[in-house]
Amino acid sequence: MAYSLKFLLTIFLAYSMASELMARPLDSGPTLRARLQLDSEFSCWDALFELQSCTGEVIMFFLNRETTHLGKSCCQAIHIIEHQCWPSMLTSLGFTPQEGNILLGYCDASDHDPNHSAPPCPE
Repeated sequence: MAYSLKFLLTIFLAYSMASELMARPLDSGPTLRARLQLDSEFSCWDALFELQSCTGEVIMFFLNRETTHLGKSCCQAIHIIEHQCWPSMLTSLGFTPQEGNILLGYCDASDHDPNHSAPPCPE
């Protein structure tokens, strides 16, 4: 008798919890696609992959700031990430806030400089 009472109580609790979960409205917040901005004209993920491909360029920029320039695609990736996607991403990747500000300032200034060109190809 005690076993059947426990069994019925367990079934009742499971049923009431399931019906409670089904009665809740679904969250109508932004979808993952919207949060990652996959449908927009720029893609945060594409910019992040571009930044990954120009990591050597960024390191050389900090080592030889007088002679090394960042390319247009690298600056575009930095601009997109910092202004339109994840403003703290550069610090998450290991750059200090000051280095992030230097990169962003350089790239913003180079957007307005018609003489800015990509770095020369290594020989």
